Amino acid sequence: MKVREPKTKEEYEKYYDLRWRILRKPWDQPKGSEKDDLEKQSIHLMAWEKGKPLGVGRVHFNSSKEARVRYMAVEEDMRGKGVGAMILKALEKGAERKGADHIVLNARESAVGFYKKHGYRIVGKAHILFGVIPHYEMRKKLQ
Repeated sequence: MKVREPKTKEEYEKYYDLRWRILRKPWDQPKGSEKDDLEKQSIHLMAWEKGKPLGVGRVHFNSSKEARVRYMAVEEDMRGKGVGAMILKALEKGAERKGADHIVLNARESAVGFYKKHGYRIVGKAHILFGVIPHYEMRKKLQ
């Protein structure tokens, strides 16, 4: 398994499709809702194996020192196998190389344990997505 940025138009299509299928489709959200206005300013990473995307994640900057992880998604049959951990670690390294000293994110309630395991701490409640998915604001100081 390799973690890297998507390179071609086809790879980006697979990247956004996985993001939509995991994070939006189950709540009847339309294609396109998996993107926002920060796509071109972000670091996008995918975990690949044999040409198949296994997971995705993105990081962008809120300020010169604060990075934000968004859109972490892993194929259901690959969860618990280290895919998300590899993507998260690579996103953190990318943010750190560009000058971030900490990372923030809004974690779905079901993902809080994953992020805690990787050194993030809850700093407060965040929004409720689609009226049903509670989120928690989390933070991690980088080395």
